[in-house]
Amino acid sequence: MHFRAPAIVCAAFPHGETAVIARLLTADHGLAAAYVAGGRGRQLRPALIPGNTVDADVRSKSESQLPFARIELVQSRAPWLAEPLPAAAIGWVTALTATALPDRQPFPVLFGALEGVLEAICFAPSARGWALGLVRYEVLLLRELGYGTPVSRPPDDDWAAILDTFDRIGRELARYPLADRRRDVMAARTQLRERLIRIDT
Repeated sequence: MHFRAPAIVCAAFPHGETAVIARLLTADHGLAAAYVAGGRGRQLRPALIPGNTVDADVRSKSESQLPFARIELVQSRAPWLAEPLPAAAIGWVTALTATALPDRQPFPVLFGALEGVLEAICFAPSARGWALGLVRYEVLLLRELGYGTPVSRPPDDDWAAILDTFDRIGRELARYPLADRRRDVMAARTQLRERLIRIDT
C-alpha cells in the first residue's frame, strides 16, 4: 500500500518512546492507522493534534503490515483547543470518527463533511453556528454505516430543539456503532453536551 493524500488527524496514540500511531481519515482511502516515527517530538507533535489537516505519505510493504507515514502539517486547529466549547466539539467529532469507522474503507462524503464541521467549529461566531452541522454529520455517519436514522431537522433558531435532536442522535450512536466502546468515547460527547447546555436559550 502506498498513497499520498490530504488527511484529517482523528486520533494519535503514543507508541514506544518517541513514535505515534495515528488514525488518519482520507477521502479515497478511508481511515488508516499508521506509524509515525518521531510523532511525539517537538517538530511533529503539533501536527498530530486531532482535528488538524495534514499531508500524509503512507506506505507499507504488505496489506497486513502497519503502514509508516510521513506527515506535513497543512492546517492547524490547535488555537481553538484553548477554548472549552470548540475543544470539546473537535475532541468528540474526531474521536467518533476514529472509533466508529472501519479501517481502509473510503467514505469520501464523510471526509468532506468532517472538514466542513471542523471549519464551522473554528470559524462560526458561536456554537449556534455549528451545533446543527455537527448533528447532521453524526446522522450522515450513521447512514454511511448502514444505520438508517429518521431525524427531522430542528429549526435553526430553536436551541432547545437542537439539543433534543443532539440527545436522540447520541442514543443512536451509543446503541449502534459505539455499542461495544461507548463508555470511553461517549464520555467526550457527554462533556460536549454539558458545555452546550450552558449556552443561553
